[in-house]
Order: sequence, then structure tokens, then C-alpha cells
Amino acid sequence: MKYQKDFGYMSIIQTITDVDNTFLSRREITCNFAGLGGKLKSLEAADMITKEFKLDGKVVIPIRLKTQVGKSLVTGIFYVYNDEALAKKHINPTIFSRLEKTKAKNAEAEAAAKESPTEAPVEEEKTE
Repeated sequence: MKYQKDFGYMSIIQTITDVDNTFLSRREITCNFAGLGGKLKSLEAADMITKEFKLDGKVVIPIRLKTQVGKSLVTGIFYVYNDEALAKKHINPTIFSRLEKTKAKNAEAEAAAKESPTEAPVEEEKTE
């Protein structure tokens, strides 16, 4: 079964826990993604969580995506911060560097796709 790139349907997200951690000033969300084992990337999962919980303007950081053995179920842990500076203070810098690398690769691939569009070549008209 093929999935859309943007995973346009949100019914596959099942919330396990949604905790407000006031001590660390963040929201901790744990969710199950049904049917996406091996197909889900961390940035796509973060986008899905942002859309599902309406977290526009907040920093959503995917901490862990774990595929369940023998099932097509992925369990994800996400931290939601209001301030990016606070997030960088609390979370390991390695996570941010990996996210930045992935974003750069995605932007580079999109730029390459825009530069070389795959249009059908225009055939010349034959005159007899």
C-alpha cells in the first residue's frame, strides 16, 4: 500500500500520553502511528504532530521513534517548547545537528527537483 508523502490523514495517530511538564516548561507527547512501520521519518512525524495538535509557532522536537517488533506500529516521543532557546538549553545538541542536517538535505533535494523539471520533450512538427 502506498502512502501519500504528506500523510494527509490524521486518524492514524493515537495519543498515549500528553503531559505538561511545568518544571521544564515543555509539553511531552507520546503517540502511536499505526501502519507506518519503516516508512515514517522524524521530520514527517513532527509535522504530523504539529498539525494534529495545532502547534503552529511552537518548537516540536522528535526525541525517539521506535518501531514495534512484528507490527507496523511506531511509537514516538515528542517535546514541545514555546521557546527555541530553552529547547537548545535542555536538549542534547546532537539532536539539533541531526535535525538541521535532515532539513538541509530536504531543502537541497527540493531545489534540485525545481531546477530540473521532468517535462515531456516537445516534439517538432513535421512539414511535408
